[in-house]
Amino acid sequence: MEKAKIDAIQLFVLILLFELGSALLIPLAVELKQDAWLAILFGMIGGLILFLIYYRLYQYYPNVLPTEYMQKIIGKVPGWILAFLYILFFAYTAARVLRDFGVMLLTFAYPETPLFIVNALLILVIVYTVRKGIEVIARTGELLFVLMYLLAISGFILIVFSGLININNLRPLLEEGIKPVIKVVFTQTLYVPFGEAIVFTMIFPYLNHTKKGRIAGLIGIGLSGINLALAMAINISVLGATLTSRSQFPLLTTIQTIQVADFLERLDVFFMFALIIGGFFKISIYFYAVVIGTASLFKVKEPSQLSYPLGIVILILSMTIASNFTEHLKEGLGLAPYILFIPLHVSIPLILLGIAFFKNRKKQQSTTS
Repeated sequence: MEKAKIDAIQLFVLILLFELGSALLIPLAVELKQDAWLAILFGMIGGLILFLIYYRLYQYYPNVLPTEYMQKIIGKVPGWILAFLYILFFAYTAARVLRDFGVMLLTFAYPETPLFIVNALLILVIVYTVRKGIEVIARTGELLFVLMYLLAISGFILIVFSGLININNLRPLLEEGIKPVIKVVFTQTLYVPFGEAIVFTMIFPYLNHTKKGRIAGLIGIGLSGINLALAMAINISVLGATLTSRSQFPLLTTIQTIQVADFLERLDVFFMFALIIGGFFKISIYFYAVVIGTASLFKVKEPSQLSYPLGIVILILSMTIASNFTEHLKEGLGLAPYILFIPLHVSIPLILLGIAFFKNRKKQQSTTS
């Protein structure tokens, strides 16, 4: 671990920016049509429970990284292997998010630019930031958080004044009942984006106030869930359920429809900037977890030395992860929940928490006796 500390407000900002990240960009739960926003809210509730599990694990081992306490909980060799699997998972997810934003930039801004060049420029900025450490990432988050929210509020006001919102597009509510919504929650929205907060187990040891961190995290996840549900409801009310489900990037398509007083239009460039801020922090936090986790496992004294080689790995992975964007989305929202998210976001943390609970209870009993 580097010698750094962040406070609860900085943790709140990082979690909020991280959760919004690519979740604002990609179409979440669109198969539910007008009920997609409900699945996001229910996913947020489950995400709050998962966050409490992750934070409780941290409280049992407050001064060490998960790469170390996994070895304490289940043994040195199994714990090392499990920690290595999580690092691979964080690297894989960082590459996926990098691919999301690279494709978005090509689609809306740089259609003639090769994807490799766009991804390389993005990862270069992220590598530079991560080399500066978690304190610099957190302080940068505080600055850009204000700008992102100003753009978001401006966008909402412009959509309202442009008269694009049609509430009837959100009806009928629960047309096919609650079961399809619950199914999507447990196969999609619980994990993306809310279960992804597991990466913050690599950030918790840098907190300067342990008790405040839990409240900050819960508020961050709760506010991000409300924002995402609101964004999806706006997308559906403006575009309609069918067009929202067909769009690669529904929010940007919604922003493109803004036209106020016949002169204020084509504002997607400004809001693309807000989306890039979220994507930057999402990739940065995943990448930071990969760097410090790898340094911890392989006993590297200077984690920053790993930044460039690992950045190249993630860049190459982002290019080879799928042959096209449709396949990329299908893999991320269709296959990954069953193969990766359920075990790594839910099952394994629950098992680790159960073992840690019994180990700590035995330790307390032995000390009292």
